[in-house]
Parts: sequence; C-alpha cells; structure tokens
Amino acid sequence: MKPYSSLKSILAEFLHLNRTLASDDMDRTYEIIGSYMPESAYYTTENYAPLSPVWTWKVPERYIVHEAYLETEDGERVVDFKNNPLHIISYSLPIDKVLTWDELAPHLRYNEKHPDAIPWEFKYYERSWGFCLSKNIFDRLSRDKKYHAVICSEFSIDPENGMKIAVGVIHPEGGANPKAGEFIIQSHTCHPSQANDNGSGVVCEIELARRLAEKPLPAGSMSVRFWFGPETIGTVAYLANNEGLIPNLRGGIFLDTTGNENTLALQRTRQDNHLLDRIARHVIAKQNKEFREGEFAQVAPNDERIINGPGVNVPCISLSRFPYPEYHTSDDDLDVLHEDLLLNAVDVAEEIVRMYASNYIPTRTFRGPVFLSGYGLWVDWRENWDLNRAIEKIMMKFEGKHTVFDIAEQVGLDYWTVREYVEKFRAKGFVKAVPIPSEADVE
Repeated sequence: MKPYSSLKSILAEFLHLNRTLASDDMDRTYEIIGSYMPESAYYTTENYAPLSPVWTWKVPERYIVHEAYLETEDGERVVDFKNNPLHIISYSLPIDKVLTWDELAPHLRYNEKHPDAIPWEFKYYERSWGFCLSKNIFDRLSRDKKYHAVICSEFSIDPENGMKIAVGVIHPEGGANPKAGEFIIQSHTCHPSQANDNGSGVVCEIELARRLAEKPLPAGSMSVRFWFGPETIGTVAYLANNEGLIPNLRGGIFLDTTGNENTLALQRTRQDNHLLDRIARHVIAKQNKEFREGEFAQVAPNDERIINGPGVNVPCISLSRFPYPEYHTSDDDLDVLHEDLLLNAVDVAEEIVRMYASNYIPTRTFRGPVFLSGYGLWVDWRENWDLNRAIEKIMMKFEGKHTVFDIAEQVGLDYWTVREYVEKFRAKGFVKAVPIPSEADVE
C-alpha cells in the first residue's frame, strides 16, 4: 500500500488517462487505485466479455485509439488526441477523409460558456464520430479550407480482455458477519481528464477504505464493499454477474464531485425516509453548518439508479458538491479541487458508514426491570446525568422495533454513547443484536 501526500496527488496519476468504458487506460487506472488500497481489502478486478448480455444491456467493446487528429489540407494540425483525450468524442467510429467545412462542421463540438475549454462528449451507444475543441479555435478555423479528419480506432471483442471493474472489501473486527450483510461504496473511473467528475469520488473512496482498514468497524458490523468502475453499465454488469450479492447488501453511498467549492449535498434514497437517510442527515448537519439535500436521482443522478433501482432496490444515497461551472470540460482540472473539501466529504461518509454499518436492533431477553447495580449497568448520575436519566427509556426500547440509532435519537443522546451502553447489556446476555434487515426482508 503506497503512501501519499494528498488525495490530489493520487488523482494526478490517472487524471489524463483515456479512461473510457473499457480501455487499456482504464486498466492502468485500476492498477493505480489498487496500489493505494489497503492490503486487507483484497482488491481485485473482474472482466466481462464484450457484447455479453447483462440484464437488458450488453457489455461494450474495448475501445482502442491508435491515433486521431484533425488538420487542414496544407498539414496544419488543429487538434490531436495525443495531446488530450478529450479531443475526440469517446467511442468515435474510425474515419480517414478529406472534408469540406460543411461536411466537417456537424462533427465538431465546443462549449459556448467556456470558450477556452475542450468539452467532454461521448457516443457510447449511438455510434458516430467527432472532434472536440475550444470555441475560440473553432471560430478561427477557415470555412473555405478542406480538412483531413483521421480517427484510427478499433472496437475489440476479445473475451479475455473486455470491460473491467475493481472491487475491495473491508471486514469489521473479527471478520465478516454474514447476518449483518454489506454496505457498498461506489465512484466512477470512466471520465477522462475530469478531476472532480469523478476522480474526486475515487480518491475519497481510497481514503475511506484506508481509514476503515486502520480502524475497523466494531465486531458484528457490516462489511464494506468498495467498487470502482464505468458509469451505469459497470454497475449493471457487476450486479448481473453477481446477483447472489444483492440480498446481502444493506445500503450504499455514491461519492461524486466532492472537491469543488459548493456546499455538500445529500441525495436521499429511493425510499426517501429510510434509516440511511436519517443517519446521513444527522451526520451532515452535525459536521457541516450548511448543506443541501434532494430527492432520489434529482441532485446528481448516478449509479444509485441501479443499486436502488428496479429489481435491486438497495437503499443508496449520494454525497456530492454538484453542480459546478467546469463540469464536462477540460477546465475540470486539479485547480477545481480543494483538499480540505475532499477530506470533509470523506469525514462525512466515514461517520455515516460507521453509524449505519454498526447499528442493530437490540432485542431483550429479560423480563421486568434489570437489576442494574447488580450487573454493573447502573450509571452514576454524578458522572453522566443525561445517560442516568435515560436508562429507563432505553430499556423500554428493547422490544425488537428500534435500532440503536432510533433509541439514541429518541432519548436525545449521542449514538456512540448509547451504543456503548447497549453493548454492556448485550455482553451480559440481556439483549441480542438483530441485524438491520434488507429491503427484501422488509417487503
């Protein structure tokens, strides 16, 4: 596990790689991520054969670009892929033609609001070809000249070298607890030359994995699965090839655009008032004076649409600082990111995971009021007045209907204070820990 000076320094290593859905540079990105992931995560990659069916989708071909450029008929190079992968529309078809301006112009893309920037565009499924350039360069191009357009690309269907995703799992103290299930963290790797979208989420995920490896969750908690891959099709392919995992998932977070100057936004689950929503709101309000929140898939729609979508429906929130002006342009570079804001997003995500994954439903095994002082469960009011006054209320909640977080919320005490106290009852055999049920169990 490599050390690093900052999250931005990790991102700089893969920022300008041509990270399309399936490509050699995507594989290099996974190698870079893996070099920073903790050894205890058992980080691995999975390969899916191109054009293989995954639910209602198909795995895309591996995209290989040998060279791509646009030049005038007298040889002046206008744009060149080797200088920036954004210069061609991702998954552009091959072309080698001399074109008039009228033939070329429909295949050029620029951004009116950012005249110096190169836009990022893609044609993953409705295949065409095109070049991206700044508006200023577009305006300077002669309408009277002819242009030589060259995109030397290929779409490989080699089943041994298809689309890949990467996964690591961090277990709690004492190892996995199958009854508790897993919590999944996700971010996208498929946005070339985009720092905030979503290299920021990737490096936040790495930092979170390292923290959970260094300080594991309490014994009996959920395991935490870290997922890295291409947007939408990556999650579809992963779940289609691992359907047995779905009933084991208890919740998730998608981390996206976490480093720009904007307030942190909570995008709620599809359930809208799930335990995960309540814990997330509690944590963000405690750590951030200002924050925003919105409905499912309405702030920054991402792969929660699959994780929390039809046929899967695992409660999944997202944390982001979307929107921001540089979105989907070459201006989305390291200057957009602020290290303190990246770390703030990790702090929030970490506390949400720690609370949600360690939470459970304490269910009594006793009758009548417990003889507190006889079992070392009495709390001296001179040492902790608030907890002393809440003991009776806490014991009344051990009926198998309330989680530890619910109880803490209802008695107005800190989650960790209440959990530590409830754990003493469990150690004496007075309560059993019932795991948070999956949505399938609830239904």
